[in-house]
Amino acid sequence: MRWSKLATGIGVVCLLAFAGLAVAKGSYREQLCQNEGYHCLKITKGQTWYSLFPDPYERDLVKRINRMNTSLRTGMTIAVPDDLSIDTNLIAPFPKQYDTEGVKTVVVAPGDLAWAAYDEQGNLVKWGPSSAGQSYCKDIERRCTTPSGSFMVYSKGGAGCVSTKFPVGEGGAPMPYCMFFNGGYALHGSPLVPGYNASHGCVRLFTEDARWLNHEFTPGGKTRVIILPYSARANLIQ
Repeated sequence: MRWSKLATGIGVVCLLAFAGLAVAKGSYREQLCQNEGYHCLKITKGQTWYSLFPDPYERDLVKRINRMNTSLRTGMTIAVPDDLSIDTNLIAPFPKQYDTEGVKTVVVAPGDLAWAAYDEQGNLVKWGPSSAGQSYCKDIERRCTTPSGSFMVYSKGGAGCVSTKFPVGEGGAPMPYCMFFNGGYALHGSPLVPGYNASHGCVRLFTEDARWLNHEFTPGGKTRVIILPYSARANLIQ
């Protein structure tokens, strides 16, 4: 599906679905845990991802549901699925099929704090949490949301990829497994996916997801990257 057609379709209905599920700091997980199939867990002193979820699969599942890989903090609330054995793809915020026009496609939905990879046949292969550009960056004194649109991956880096711009005046911020798609904007791994949009414009992913995209999904050939508008909902793409 062409980007213009996708954007038009989403523009008509995006405000009707999950309109109240905002992505301000903490609000996504706090609202999600009110839904059927989930319960809310308030973190107490000393609790960590490892102490709460010693099983690696369960720990990864809950991190993905909450769209975060940062440390838990006392007093914060997270969403926990009632079924900790559920298949991650069964709770994907994206549809299982999407018209990719025969091109491998990564769709990023800042409004759902998530990304999805579709193969040439339009099948959902994998999805994960993301953190796109925040509304305003104090250090550069301007808006820094990730521009929406349809792009192509044009350059990639490995585990040692770093920013040439940030921190401001220094550069050197780690961007492991970077995949550039629009000027200086890239998908890349990060240990700082906090459950809300917090970057300078790049799209942060769990590092293991960025590694998979970089090595398994984008080697050779063409890969499209679609950044949805922040107001759009991932489940409405077609």
